[in-house]
Amino acid sequence: MSDSSGSKPRSYFAQERPELVAHLPARLGRLLDVGCGSGGVGRALRDRAEFLAGVELDAEAAAAARGVYDQVLTGRVEDVLAELAGPFDTILAYDVLEHLPEPEALLRELRDLASPGALLHVSVPNARHWSLVRDLVVHGTFGYAEWGHRDRTHLRWLTRSDLVALLESSGWRVERTLHAPLSAAGRLAERATRGRSAEFLVYQWSALARAG
Repeated sequence: MSDSSGSKPRSYFAQERPELVAHLPARLGRLLDVGCGSGGVGRALRDRAEFLAGVELDAEAAAAARGVYDQVLTGRVEDVLAELAGPFDTILAYDVLEHLPEPEALLRELRDLASPGALLHVSVPNARHWSLVRDLVVHGTFGYAEWGHRDRTHLRWLTRSDLVALLESSGWRVERTLHAPLSAAGRLAERATRGRSAEFLVYQWSALARAG
């Protein structure tokens, strides 16, 4: 993962991600949060976990996260993962995989740190969002930005199907894929297309998977 954190607002690292953590069970056991930022997700889950460990590239954000997590390692996840003592019952990787040159390798390493039946929850930008096609066809640009859907530091682009294939090829069993609630117009489109339009309407996909 490249270190371009200086171009991102500090609020980027403090997100609590309620749209994602709402899908997690009430009891999380030992939890590992890859890309934990300054601890927003940890604050939301502190009472539901027995132990909170985090990994964060940005040193300032990692320092803030230490006030919430039991253990925080600073550095590229590929470099510091071996310092963690598993197993973990719940593993989170929100907006991480798209920054990695070899996400499958990381997912296999996380599988080795997982307890039997451990839960993995990941999220990635949706490479099939309609606005990307619009910008390529109409404006003639990919539309890179400093952060967000087309963050210039993203190395990988995944559709929902790509995400499922990546997880399953890495030893995880996908239970379901999820997205944020659709707008009223989006819900109408979903009904009209028998559930197919979300592929083009949501900015992000997440997946819940289990260690086999």
